[in-house]
Amino acid sequence: MKHLVLAAGAATLAHAACTPSAPQAEGVIVLESEYSVRETLVRIEAEAESRGARIFARVDHAAGAETAGVEMEPTGLIIFGNPALGTPLIAERRTAGLDLPVRMLVWEDDGEVWLAYTDPDAIAARHGLSRGDALDQFTEALNGFAREVTGEE
Repeated sequence: MKHLVLAAGAATLAHAACTPSAPQAEGVIVLESEYSVRETLVRIEAEAESRGARIFARVDHAAGAETAGVEMEPTGLIIFGNPALGTPLIAERRTAGLDLPVRMLVWEDDGEVWLAYTDPDAIAARHGLSRGDALDQFTEALNGFAREVTGEE
C-alpha cells in the first residue's frame, strides 16, 4: 500500500493520504517506495540522468553511521539537479540555492522503504519565490519524478 505524507501548507495537504505509520516532517513530502533502499536509489539516479539531470553527490548515511559505531538501517541521500528547472528559481532568489539542487533521502524503517524530499511549496515559501511557470514546472517535474521512482506511477 502506498503512503504519501505532505506536511506543508493546506493546499498541498489536499493531495495527501496520511497514515499513522508514515513518517512526517514539516515541509517534507514522504512517499513509500515499492523497492528496496538500494533499488530506489538506483532508480533515482537512472531517472535523473534520463531526464537530463546531473548527479552531484551520493551519501551513504548507514555506512557513515557504521564508522561512528552507530547501527542504522539502510539510508542514502542523492543530490541532483536539472539546471533547466532549478536555475530560474535560484536566479529569482539566490537563497533558493540552499535547497537546490534537489536532495532525495531514502531509508528503511521496520521493513518499509521511504523516500523524502523538500516540498516545492515549502521551498517557494521559505525563499519568497513567485508563483508562475518556473515554479509550476519544477513542482510538476519533481513530484512526477518521485512517484515514478517509488513505483507509484
